[in-house]
Amino acid sequence: SWLGEAGTCPADALAAYHRAQAAGVHIQRDAPAQFDFCIDALLGIGQSVDAAGSQRPISGLMAEWIDRINTGRVPALAVDLPSGLAADTGQTDARGVRASHTLSLLTLKPGQFTASGRDACGDIWFDDLGHPAAAPSLGYSAAPSAWLTGSPIVATRLHASHKGSFGDVAIVGGAQGMVGAALLAARAALHAGAGRVYVGLLSAEPLALDPACPELMFRPIERIDFRQMTVVIGCGGGRDFCAHLARALSQASRLVVDADALNAIAQDTQLQTLLTHRRGQNRLTVLTPHPLEAARLSGLTTPDIQQNRLQQAQRLADRFDCVLVLKGSGTLIAGPQLTPQINPTGSALLATAGTGDVLAGMLGTTLAHLKDGANAQSVQAACAATVYRHGQVANRWPANSPFTASGLIARL
Repeated sequence: SWLGEAGTCPADALAAYHRAQAAGVHIQRDAPAQFDFCIDALLGIGQSVDAAGSQRPISGLMAEWIDRINTGRVPALAVDLPSGLAADTGQTDARGVRASHTLSLLTLKPGQFTASGRDACGDIWFDDLGHPAAAPSLGYSAAPSAWLTGSPIVATRLHASHKGSFGDVAIVGGAQGMVGAALLAARAALHAGAGRVYVGLLSAEPLALDPACPELMFRPIERIDFRQMTVVIGCGGGRDFCAHLARALSQASRLVVDADALNAIAQDTQLQTLLTHRRGQNRLTVLTPHPLEAARLSGLTTPDIQQNRLQQAQRLADRFDCVLVLKGSGTLIAGPQLTPQINPTGSALLATAGTGDVLAGMLGTTLAHLKDGANAQSVQAACAATVYRHGQVANRWPANSPFTASGLIARL
């Protein structure tokens, strides 16, 4: 199809049009009634934006062609990017192309792997066109805006080890009616390889034993020494644990803050101050918000966060001087003044209750395994490996088998 007008299209597009005509390529304005395959090269990364940075909406003849692509029920290969997808953010026009495959050229783009990008792109292929070092001369920045997380290296355990070699993790949460969230986090921490896992429940009816996981050790929260272990706080936390959160922020050398703990911090400037001071005290911190929790921390709306996930994750990591894991399609792992990482694993199977609690418990074990003196870069890398592993379990899930958070833990 030729959508341009000779008097208004860019010079390079017009030159390409004339070359195609000279080569005998037949160009028509209307889609054929039937076709077996479609190549989408309507826009690629060429979609223009307005003064506010928003993509100009797809309309007119282009919208008609895209609708024909999307309703054709045949494979569609997008060149570089599906038309309508923003290369940097993963935002997509509601009328954009949904490709079965995307051939990304010169470099991979962040928008292909986060927000709506994975749904729009389908399977992604990559070709650097033989010029991996030529990107700056072709208009790309030499510095990446993000890294794509790769498969982590699995560390082997020394035979001369004991349970104390692999760290102690304390799970604090589980208010009345939400004890399951804390138990999922605790079981995940244990299955991820923690040496010992303690559980401090907020519920008025605390447990003494988890029959499904008797290795867990239950303690009153007041008796858990936060200074001696990695603390995961917030899973099923409810509203009545700010005092415990303040103590964790002040004392825990390694801390994962999840769920209701994040909401509490968003509403309390004193807790925010305690959080930002942790880095200066050489204490490791990981925040694990989903988009709504990130919006509360930022004072924004969920659409604001989703409109540019990379930018917003980095702003929060820099603001609170810690590693931040922004969950969602293409989970982001950002660190203060570090290039963020995008996780390529995971699927819609993870969109079920409890999977976030499982990830929080796994991240607790990740921090517990880090050597003393770990910096933000090593924490970011370790968290990225854990997020990859979490999503990889979903990718390998047997077809037609029910997916649950408990089942995810069992397959760790």
